[in-house]
Amino acid sequence: MYTQVICLANSRKRGDRCIAGIELSTGRWVRPVTNLDDGRIPSYIRLIQGNEPALLDILEIPLSETGPSFGFASENRLILPGMWRLGGKVEPSELIKYTYNLYNQILHNTKKYVLIPYLQSQPVERRQTLQLVHVSEFEVKNTERVRGGSSWKGTIIGKGGEYLADANITDPVFVEKLDAGYRPKTPCFVAVSLSMPWRPSDWEGEDPCWKLIAGVIEANDVQASTEAPKYINLNTNI
Repeated sequence: MYTQVICLANSRKRGDRCIAGIELSTGRWVRPVTNLDDGRIPSYIRLIQGNEPALLDILEIPLSETGPSFGFASENRLILPGMWRLGGKVEPSELIKYTYNLYNQILHNTKKYVLIPYLQSQPVERRQTLQLVHVSEFEVKNTERVRGGSSWKGTIIGKGGEYLADANITDPVFVEKLDAGYRPKTPCFVAVSLSMPWRPSDWEGEDPCWKLIAGVIEANDVQASTEAPKYINLNTNI
């Protein structure tokens, strides 16, 4: 069964990608995953006519109703056999309704990570690992070279006062722009995702999942128009 998903993250993940977005029919987050050990999505599955899914694309993906949670995530749904399709594109202005935040926090707390036992202590529907933030301030810094490439971190402040400091930026398109000298423009939208558990060498205590800046969407990512429809249909055969 095909599910329409607004792509809000196409993020680096161990040489492949992690893709996530909002299910168009429900307004809920969805993270398509494979049966690989961390759910990452190889290119032969995700490419559409040879192209990477882009942020704001409406992706039509064959998905199961459930998927491996890896013990803590509520949004994962298993990818079923079938070709991915492109069903249209949304305007950035359409995303504001998905940024509602009751607690003015980014993914459960004000830290850079969430501990696995905390997530597991929550009801399944509250094991949130993805969030869209309407950002009013965005600072970036290049911290070190990793495998020949740049390592960028970002600090964001949301319009509701949400705060996240020094989070790794894993959006490869945005990182390429930063490498070329670009700097973020605000306001913008940022998709924040929790990583798989990872312990630094000096870490003590329970396993942490780190908050990642997995997708950055700015107002000029789609040309705005006062007469534009809510989404642009790119497939007349649907």
